[in-house]
Amino acid sequence: VDTANAPIFGIDMDGNVNEWNNKTAEITGFTKEEALNRPLVTTFIMPKLRRSVQEVMDNALQGNETSNYELEFWTKSNETRYLLVNATTRRGEDNNVVGVVGVAQDVTESKKHDRAVAA
Repeated sequence: VDTANAPIFGIDMDGNVNEWNNKTAEITGFTKEEALNRPLVTTFIMPKLRRSVQEVMDNALQGNETSNYELEFWTKSNETRYLLVNATTRRGEDNNVVGVVGVAQDVTESKKHDRAVAA
């Protein structure tokens, strides 16, 4: 997970970060140590999307997963990174839900290109 080429992050049942791989750290500028145990939505998601991202996370915590959901991550250098995310329910050995894992694709460059073409 740590060395995967895709951004992978996870939250616990309280919405706090408990997984933050190297690619997520590279994209956001926040190290794993800086991200762990912080609330994902209020710390790293752009304010205008917090409610909808919280909904996706809450749904995944109840076993209803979401695919190809676009969100905007706030970086340490005050930039926006656009990520296409699959929010997957994480289950423990007893099959009870223990959190959510997001496996993402950074679509920032194509988003910038689309905006430039539209302008």
